[in-house]
Formats: sequence, structure tokens, C-alpha cells
Amino acid sequence: MEIWLVTAILIAAMILLVTEKLPVDLTSIGIMVALVLSGILAPKEAIAGFASPAVITVGSMFMISKGMIRTGAVGYIGERVIDVSRGRPGLAIFLILVIVGTASAFINNTPVVVLFIPIILSLSCELKFSPSKFLIPISYASILAGTCTLIGTSTNIIISDLSAAQGFDSLGMFELSPLGLPIALLGILFLIFAAPKLMPSVHNPVCELKDDDHRRYLAELVVPRESTIIGKDPKSYFSQKYPGMDVLELIRYSHVYYPDRDKVKMAADDLLLVKGSANDLVEILHEDLVQLPLAEQGINLEAEQTESLIVELIIPPQSSLIGQRLVSSRLRRDPDIHIIAIKRRELHYAEPKVKDVRLKIGDILLARLPQPSLERLRGERDFIIVEDVHHEIVHKRLARRAFLIFGAMIVAASTGLADIMVCAMAAAFLMVITRCLELRSAYRAMDGRVLLIIIATIALSAALEKTGASQFYAKAFLNLFSGASPALVLSGVILLTSISTHILSNNATAILLLPIAISAAQGLGVDPKPFIIAVCFGASACFATPIGYQTNLLVYSPGGYRFSDYFKLGMPLNVLVWVMGSLFIPMIWPF
Repeated sequence: MEIWLVTAILIAAMILLVTEKLPVDLTSIGIMVALVLSGILAPKEAIAGFASPAVITVGSMFMISKGMIRTGAVGYIGERVIDVSRGRPGLAIFLILVIVGTASAFINNTPVVVLFIPIILSLSCELKFSPSKFLIPISYASILAGTCTLIGTSTNIIISDLSAAQGFDSLGMFELSPLGLPIALLGILFLIFAAPKLMPSVHNPVCELKDDDHRRYLAELVVPRESTIIGKDPKSYFSQKYPGMDVLELIRYSHVYYPDRDKVKMAADDLLLVKGSANDLVEILHEDLVQLPLAEQGINLEAEQTESLIVELIIPPQSSLIGQRLVSSRLRRDPDIHIIAIKRRELHYAEPKVKDVRLKIGDILLARLPQPSLERLRGERDFIIVEDVHHEIVHKRLARRAFLIFGAMIVAASTGLADIMVCAMAAAFLMVITRCLELRSAYRAMDGRVLLIIIATIALSAALEKTGASQFYAKAFLNLFSGASPALVLSGVILLTSISTHILSNNATAILLLPIAISAAQGLGVDPKPFIIAVCFGASACFATPIGYQTNLLVYSPGGYRFSDYFKLGMPLNVLVWVMGSLFIPMIWPF
């Protein structure tokens, strides 16, 4: 009876996590409440995850990553890439993928990707390439590199901790490197050659606003019902009549079309997102072909640079604005920020609908603000200002301290001088004491939703073990491979874990499937270590969809991607991890 009860809780949890009918943190709390009320776990057992070394280590890593970014220790590298590669986009992308991969092997990859999104967008303006060619690749490079070390992803830390808790050896700092490094190198090499060919070419809606005589503005224009351009193709019409103006997006109701990629004719009430000089915009408005929407009636297109700037604000995973209605958020109360529109994946919300939208990770806010306030807003951590973001003022004088602290943590953890949890806590403590990180920023750096889902799935894992459900699932899984060799079962574990991580988060997948993988190994009478390693690689092999991994979701809107775009590069990478894991895990970690 208890097996079916915990199964029902597991299924309900999976549905809620996938559909996000409830916020993931609320779902996490609900899982623990359900396990206690059902009598499956005692209250102390349900909340044991709060004291888990994995949770403490992951929380500390969030703070360390924030300290590295705040001091410019990571941002400095991005600036040097822009300087070195000016005029050579191929070299720039190669350097960025290598830097993202190297950094993600040691730093939580979400803030690394967050840092490089505006760098890619700005670089695309300077070097004239589409950012959509390379935003998915930087996410994938960070995921691939995260499997190279113990601290490269929180999943590895969690699996190591759970492995030790079940009486097996924990993972060493570089234990995954013999396989993780070749997979990462091959994967990044594939991305460098395949991404320019397979990824879509979508214009960058916001480029750096230059301080010159030919400055171009971003504006929204409405096609009135009596306009003579109705029925015309926006790309061909504007290229002939206004060659200096680019039509970046056509918004019809709530759907976004990209004229460079989508065949669409202009219709009445369409909203056009265009970029052009003040003269071009004034000319087209004077001809009554288009009109300014109400949200932009106050914009002076002929104003000097000190007047207003049109910028994009991207909502990062650690933002305190997530889940808030825009109308009640502090963005609407800030007198310097005027929100014009919101874009979420393929949807576009314009006023008056914009005020009712609840903010999510990766939302892009199109905003108007006075230039004098730009410096003040660059210091905000609740959103990324895309315009000129790579020149964000950081405390670069503290970068050397941050590098020393981080390096000491790596050395101490890799040499076994101290446990990874102790090293991470000490590094986070030193980041705050040495003023590399403010205490308030340290608290905000910890993603409570990620920590809660880890805690909840630890409780669910304990319930699966206590009720015998994990053994039941293991036997059912083994029945599919009846009479098969351990190597074939191992391959099945990698495939099962990789499929699951596209539906659930990678952390939840690892915690739920690790007991099953260990039980499968014990049922075969072989060493569980190869199966533990298999879960590590399978749980991080989330490339084929935007869900399941935060960095994939984060680049969705800035890149103007479709769901199918992830399959083009994602499926080959999934196959790469599956095949190489199946072939080489038994060689490196024998049964």
C-alpha cells in the first residue's frame, strides 16, 4: 500500500514540476507535507534535507559564484575577449565557448551563462552576427563542462553526498574528468562547427547605443487600419523604401514573427519592432504609414543622447522579481523606468496587458529610461541591462582576492585537505569577510527554489527507500533487461536518466534515479560505482529541450528560439553522452 501511495505522490510531484501549475518551491514544500501527512515519513525525516551537506555546499557555491561576478573576476575575461577578437567573430565565439566551458567546470554554470548573454548580444552588434547562432551553444558548453569536476554542477555534489550516505565512496574533485573532459571537448568542437549552420539567424533587438552622429533607435510602431503598407512583406518593403531601417519583429496579437525567418504580410494593428535613425523614424511617421503606440507617445525621437534610452531588461534566475505581478513590482514604482512591453519566449505582451503579467525567468522587458539613471540601474541584481551591460561597474580592485579565495578552495578540495562542504563554506565566509561580497548580496545569491527542490527530492528519495519502492522500480527496470549484460543495463540507466532530466530538473532526476541505479547494480551483483557515474552523466545530459535546465530556459527569449531549435544541436549531444558513457564508463570504472 505504501509503495502505491509514494508512487502517487511521486507522479503528482512530477506533473506539478513539469507543468508548473504551482511554483516549484511551493510544490517542494507540498511534497514534504504530503509525505508527513501520509505517515510515510516522520517530520524529522521529511526535513532532514535542510541539514544535508549537499544543500549547504550548493548554497555556498551560489554565494562564491556571485562574489566572483561582483568583483569582475569573471567579467574581466569577457571584456578581454571583446578587445582581442574585435573584427573576428569566429575567434570570439571560439574563445567564449572555451571560457564558458572552463569557468563552468568550477563555478555554478547559471551565473556564468547569465554573464555571457549580454556579452554575446553586445558582441553581435559590433561584429555583425546573429546572437541566436551562439546563445544555445554557450548554454550547452556550460552543461558539458559541468560534468568534468565535482563542483561543476550541483548534481554531481548531490550524487556524491547521496553515494556516501548509502555507504559507498564519495566522488573526488576530478574523478569525473577522465570521461567528462573528452565529452566536453568533442561537444564544444561540434558546437563550433555545427551551430553556425544549424541555428536560426534572428536579429538582435537591442544593440549598444553608440555615441555618434548616426545613432539608431529602437522603437515600436503600429500599423493603422488605413495604412497603405497593409498586405506588404515587411522585409522587402522596408529594405527598398527605408534601407537604413531594420524590422526586427512583427507582433500580431501575442505572437512574435521574425521577418528574417518567417513569411508574413503586414496587417492592420500589427506591432512592428524596428531599429533605425531618428530621421528614418520621423520620415515614416510623417507619411502616416505607421503610428506610435500609446506606450511610446512620449518618446522624442530627435532628442539628444541625454534624454531617453530604449533598453532591454532580462530577468535572471536569482531575481527577487520572479513570480511578482508587474503592476505591483518595484519596476512599475521606479519613476525612471517606463515599461513598454514584455516578451516571453514566442509571446509578446504590450500595454495594457503588460501590467497583469507575472514575471518569470528569462522574461525580456522593453523599457525606456533616462540615460543619467543608467549607471544607477546597472548595479541592480534583479535584472540584466542588455545595453552596454559588459561595461557594468564592478569592484575590480577586489578581483585578485576573489581569485585567491576561489583558487584556495579548489586546491583544498582537490587535495583532500578538507571536505568539499567545509571548503565551500570557508570560501563563502572569506568572500564576505574580505568584502568581495556584501552580506545582503550573499543571501540574495542563494536560489531558494533550487535549494527547496533539492531538499524535497531528498525527502522523496528517503520515502522511496523506506517503503521499498526503489527496490520495486529497480526490479521492474531490470525485467526490461532480463538476461542482459551489466554493460547493457548501464547503457539503459544512462538513457533513462537522460530522458528523465528533460522532464524534471537534473537535480530531481539524479536524486530520484540514483537509488534505482544502485539497486540495479546490486541485483546484478556488480560494483555500483559505474552506475553512480552513469547517473552523473545522464542527469546532466539535458540538451534537447529548453525545460529541465535553467540555462537552456534563460537563453530561449534573448535568442528568439523555437522549441525545435533545441533538437538540432541537442539530440546529437545527447547521443554523444549516451554512446561515450556506455562505451567508456565500464573501462574507467570497472564492474
